[in-house]
Amino acid sequence: VQLQASGGGLVQSGGSLRLSCAASVSISSADAVAWYRQAPGKERELVARITSGVPTTYSESVNGRFTISGDTANNTLYLQMNSLKPEDTGVYSCNWIINYQNYWGQGTQVTVSS
Repeated sequence: VQLQASGGGLVQSGGSLRLSCAASVSISSADAVAWYRQAPGKERELVARITSGVPTTYSESVNGRFTISGDTANNTLYLQMNSLKPEDTGVYSCNWIINYQNYWGQGTQVTVSS
């Protein structure tokens, strides 16, 4: 399984970005798909997750601003990020769980300037 993340960049506070995670396998084969982020000097944290059969999960800090979605036609996971804040700065990585195995895409840097 190969995951290719893209879409990061530098944006001003209040701006928007959309991250993409293109997979080499069908998104329907995943038990769960998620975005994580790691800010400088901090541990990696869950941003949002779609798990088969349960409601979508968002971290409290992004709920209402970020939207996770999947496109089964092109096997791509997205993270639409609106109203970005400087504290959203970090390296964002996509994660897929397939048959209890974890797969990670390379990170994409998001930097939000104040």
